[in-house]
Amino acid sequence: MPRAIRGVLIECDPSIKSIIMNINESEANAYVIEDLDDSHLVVQESKVQDLKRRLDDHLKETIPEIDRDSDSDRDVKQDKKGW
Repeated sequence: MPRAIRGVLIECDPSIKSIIMNINESEANAYVIEDLDDSHLVVQESKVQDLKRRLDDHLKETIPEIDRDSDSDRDVKQDKKGW
């Protein structure tokens, strides 16, 4: 008899979806219920928070953090016309 699994529809960029699919494959398909198209998938409702944490960890490892100071425009030189 078929079993229903509660899921959450996730919409994301294809690049993020690729990372999610890699995480899912590394965990023996524990997260994704259905891969719908390039930017949509259905994830097990009970695993969404864990998947978010794993995705954040992966992004922190691979994407350099941008220095966000309020004076970042100081380095921009202006000519006499304003720009």
